[in-house]
Amino acid sequence: MASTVSLHLDKETLLEDGMPPAKKPRKLLPSLKSKKPKELVLVIGTGISAAVAPQVPALKSWKGLIQALLDAAIEFDLLEDEESKKFQKCLHEDKNLVHVAHDLIQKLSPRTSNVRSTFLKDCLYEVFDDLESKMEDSGKQLLQSVLHLMEKGALVLTTNFDNLLELYAADQGKQLESLDLTDEKKVLEWAQEKRKLSVLHIHGVYTNPSGIVLHPAGYQNVLRNTEVMREIQKLYENKSFLFLGCGWTVDDTTFQALFLEAVKHRSDLEHFMLVRRGDVDEFKKLRENMLDKGIKVISYGSEYADLPEYFERLTSEISTRGRTGR
Repeated sequence: MASTVSLHLDKETLLEDGMPPAKKPRKLLPSLKSKKPKELVLVIGTGISAAVAPQVPALKSWKGLIQALLDAAIEFDLLEDEESKKFQKCLHEDKNLVHVAHDLIQKLSPRTSNVRSTFLKDCLYEVFDDLESKMEDSGKQLLQSVLHLMEKGALVLTTNFDNLLELYAADQGKQLESLDLTDEKKVLEWAQEKRKLSVLHIHGVYTNPSGIVLHPAGYQNVLRNTEVMREIQKLYENKSFLFLGCGWTVDDTTFQALFLEAVKHRSDLEHFMLVRRGDVDEFKKLRENMLDKGIKVISYGSEYADLPEYFERLTSEISTRGRTGR
């Protein structure tokens, strides 16, 4: 009898086509889905680029990017054997990657203000060559959601050097501008919401090698400009940041210098971070750590593949509220 009941239940769990029922989608957090697009600043991290073009190692991590730059430098015969071995050793030992990247960039950039004369530009273009053809459909779904929220009034900043979002937008017949922190006037206008269809690359973007900086010390002009800094920090105080594919971005020294220094110990902030619920202990640790910074860590699912569908539903809900003014 028991086996008959079990068989009956097993049959009920299958759909008519013999497939198991779809996984129940993760519910959207009320405090997040109630936001309007213009109340959001989307922070795009490495995880998004890795999801959009997973076949490009340089997009997956800092280490992957430095390794790709090093490989390009070696292929172009720009390093002596000893230099190459030294960089490879530092990467293998996971030494301070920011310092390794800084030293490599210095090596590829002669002391000149003429960007065209640096080999860094050649290496960057080699690393990020033909990104358009390497985007996957699920990744494009993510970029479409980001672009949709931008068009509805959300601001976008990224820690990434690539321009995947701008390329995707161009393919859709829409023009986005890439900004970096070397252009104080444009950064100020972006923070004042006067350049909404612009993407702020806080570490720079590969298409403008002179704007690539890996440490806050490189942004002294911006950091000293109290008007720009105040406008940037007001965003973190008055809007909700939504971190996508970011992990520990708030520990990034540049991000801290730009946004966190003026808002320490503020418990009234409400920001959000979408992450995969993988290791339970790691998830719990991240959630506790971020709550101290006014950031709610939200699980979009147990698999990376769950993010595009979750974010599309979230985008649809937020866009609807923005339209109705609820």
